[in-house]
Amino acid sequence: MRRDKGGENDDENRKRHWERSYVAFLPNLFIDMGCCIAQCKADGVPGHRRRLVMALEPIARRGLCLVLAAAPGAGKTSVSRALLATEPALSLSISATTRAPRPAEQEGVHYFFKTPEQFDAMVTQGEFLEHAHFLGRAYGTPRAAVEAALAAGHDVLFDIEWQGHRQMKANLPEDVVGIFLLPPSLPDLEARLRGRGQDSDVEIARRMAAAREEITHWDEFDHIVVNRDFETTVAAVRSILHAARSERRRQPGMAGFIARLLAG
Repeated sequence: MRRDKGGENDDENRKRHWERSYVAFLPNLFIDMGCCIAQCKADGVPGHRRRLVMALEPIARRGLCLVLAAAPGAGKTSVSRALLATEPALSLSISATTRAPRPAEQEGVHYFFKTPEQFDAMVTQGEFLEHAHFLGRAYGTPRAAVEAALAAGHDVLFDIEWQGHRQMKANLPEDVVGIFLLPPSLPDLEARLRGRGQDSDVEIARRMAAAREEITHWDEFDHIVVNRDFETTVAAVRSILHAARSERRRQPGMAGFIARLLAG
């Protein structure tokens, strides 16, 4: 039986509209609260009114680097997209690379495409937070944008390999949360690669060899997730992100909040 257009579809549309409006509203809410708090302090507003306003003050937080690594074809790109679609406070780090652009990839949106000579110059000048070679191509993360984001309390997602994760941990030991995705089996991984229809047999063989090497570094990561089911994997990664955000070291503004809390 055909479903009436005014039924559950409208409810779902209203829900999505509310979610989009809520996400757009939050930054302005925090700005308005900050202005209100500053005005209360300047005017010397006493009593319960000032306490109510200060209770709403957002707690200053330092951002984190969420590294999502995996063997080629294990699903990290799909998991990353799903996470970014539901986490407005999370943004994807844009890497520089020497590989050629794929169809529909845009400069500055998907990657910063560099010649080998340009990439080497950036390495020499210390412009990368991490850099690595993978399948004969170079990849690197520009340092300045990431450090600015962390200081501003924004979280950054990294889709990189184990070499990059190791350098990230060395350069930002307190800010990196590493997650490694594993395939259920190597035959399953090869089937996924072939199912894409993007690579030749030679390229698939290269990627399978790289996958074996990549998997040997699983024990360098904080969290391991076996990607048997996509939705379950996304939920697991999201839970790790939320737990990391609430760590005490990530919240430098908590001491001030506690002081206000105890002051009544």
